[in-house]
Amino acid sequence: MLAIEGRNAVIEALRAGVPIKRVLVAEGTKPDRGLEEIERRAKEAGAAFARVPRRELDAKSERGAHQGVLAEAAPYRFALLDDVLASAKGKDTSLVIALDHVTDPGNLGAIVRTAEVVGADGVLIAKRRSAAVTPAAYKSSAGALAHVKLAQEANLVRSLERLKGADYWIAGASERADQTLWEAPLSGRVVLVMGSEGEGLARLTLESCDFLVRLPQAGRVGSLNVAQATTALAYEWLRRGAAER
Repeated sequence: MLAIEGRNAVIEALRAGVPIKRVLVAEGTKPDRGLEEIERRAKEAGAAFARVPRRELDAKSERGAHQGVLAEAAPYRFALLDDVLASAKGKDTSLVIALDHVTDPGNLGAIVRTAEVVGADGVLIAKRRSAAVTPAAYKSSAGALAHVKLAQEANLVRSLERLKGADYWIAGASERADQTLWEAPLSGRVVLVMGSEGEGLARLTLESCDFLVRLPQAGRVGSLNVAQATTALAYEWLRRGAAER
């Protein structure tokens, strides 16, 4: 059973039809419009709705950030790369974000949130050595996991080759890149490949990229984390598309 924490995450999961088994609300939580919607949608979905002592939510919470609301759901159902390609079929402009062994669930959720906001057709992860869809991922996605196609494939490099065959350019994010995001061809059908938190892009993944791109840096602190960097690069893709329309 998977716990989804926080009002926004629970509301979005219910709106999108995530298979919720039970919704728990801390006793003494003041009623408001959001809580009324949660209760109504839970009942419409056939999910149990119960008020329980706050300590019960605290015990089930992974991060202690449940805001008095927690839903128990079936394990997350991943999409396939075929589903992502079907969504992008016939489009001149499409973005897929591929994660090369990003292992932090909070980063995964934040990247999925970015994908939803910029209108990406999907996010691609590998089955091994990748972050799981945990309550932390649901929380940081702010409900976007209920709307974005998150595909899980056994071999990331093979999947990138399939995307090339579907007329995508593969752009790898790397501090060693010659081109910044303002110079690189981040428009049209693009796969943005982001490396792991500690090691960046693996060698075989780097070799699969058509070009590399980096963020310019004026300050002295280390580079942005993978979720922040993804947001900056994805918004440049979105800006290019808006400018070309």
